[in-house]
Amino acid sequence: MKRTYLEVTYRRGHAQIRRRDGQLFLVQPANRTGSPLDVPAVDTNLTARQLVNLVRESRRSTERLVSHGPAAKSIQPTRDKRPPSKRVARAR
Repeated sequence: MKRTYLEVTYRRGHAQIRRRDGQLFLVQPANRTGSPLDVPAVDTNLTARQLVNLVRESRRSTERLVSHGPAAKSIQPTRDKRPPSKRVARAR
């Protein structure tokens, strides 16, 4: 698999580049600031109730796309496959 120079630099943490005239440069990945999940807010002028209704409507409209396989059904308890023990209960 071919890796790009920047992928290798990221994996190793740094890389050196030497120019023909002998100058040496160090390339390092920049530190990330913040979370990739930090996104700017969008003002929609919707109330909480309207937003909840939109989410519910979206879930109903995409329900057909969700798998309804065995994992979606309620889980049934498993039965013990061994025969019941023949031990006699002791009287106290």
